[in-house]
Amino acid sequence: MLRYYALSAYFRQLFGCRVGKVPLDAGFSCPNRDGTLSAGGCSFCNERGSGTGRHGAGAGLRAQWDAWLARPFRRRPRLFLGYLQAYTNTHGPAARVRAVLEEAAALPGLAGLCVGTRPDCLDDEKARILAGLPVAELWLDMGLQSARDATLARVNRGHTVADFARAAELCQRHGIKVCAHLVAGLPGEGAGALSEGVAFLNALPVAGIKLHNLLVCRGAPLAADWRRGALRPLERGEYVDAVVRALAALRPDVVVHRLAADPAPGELLAPAWAAHKAETLAAVAAALDRADLWQGKALDQDAPVPLWFAPGSSPPPSLAPGAATPDAAPRA
Repeated sequence: MLRYYALSAYFRQLFGCRVGKVPLDAGFSCPNRDGTLSAGGCSFCNERGSGTGRHGAGAGLRAQWDAWLARPFRRRPRLFLGYLQAYTNTHGPAARVRAVLEEAAALPGLAGLCVGTRPDCLDDEKARILAGLPVAELWLDMGLQSARDATLARVNRGHTVADFARAAELCQRHGIKVCAHLVAGLPGEGAGALSEGVAFLNALPVAGIKLHNLLVCRGAPLAADWRRGALRPLERGEYVDAVVRALAALRPDVVVHRLAADPAPGELLAPAWAAHKAETLAAVAAALDRADLWQGKALDQDAPVPLWFAPGSSPPPSLAPGAATPDAAPRA
């Protein structure tokens, strides 16, 4: 029984089967690393920009795709989406962005693409390139991280909350689905900031969301703050409470792509509980059950229980990129 609109439910509605994601590293950089904005990166980002590092090891997109699909699976998905995950995959000249995205779209058997980027690395030309890709399913994974400009400056993001709103509206005009990323526990923020971020996103044409607990990773700039005791990551219970409140305040049409962060092997310094994602997800599910909450309940106590709450039911359609923005919350 689902109390939130999980990505797995969305995919089963769309494709009628399990769908997996293949992480792809296309060799892009980031304006926070190549000197465009800075060279240090976001303070929480690991040295590989959340990527696999395969491109740097000499593997092209086709080799990475083939190698991933050749892996053993406990339950093998029937379909796979490519996920251009590492760094910022719309950063740089439009001609290179087009060439990489078209190469990815042509991978054999590809069911769709997810493209990771930043709101300040998207313009009308690149949005047209994305919208014109010959793929059945396209998501733009775009980092907001916090709805507070002071926090974005503190963690060296290099963009503003308004930049994200403009990029989301640009994507809406081009029919591109946006999956927004939020992080709980960023320096200077309490756990309640997650719900603040959700309220901001509710007023935007955002079709998906990823919620992350802050990780202290080896090589990340904020690791030094953690070592000297200036940063305390959230405890699991604090994070679970924040996620439950955020889900209850989230528009019910928004697809939940992720509820907890995935540290890469060997990179996690703190918190130790983040290495056990399954336990965190189970704790979120149990907390939702205890409180009898589900996604969107806090927005309208009298609204009917969403269809995806019942086993075997079809979830509601996600927000169409060209649709009017729901007036669920004022824009922050």
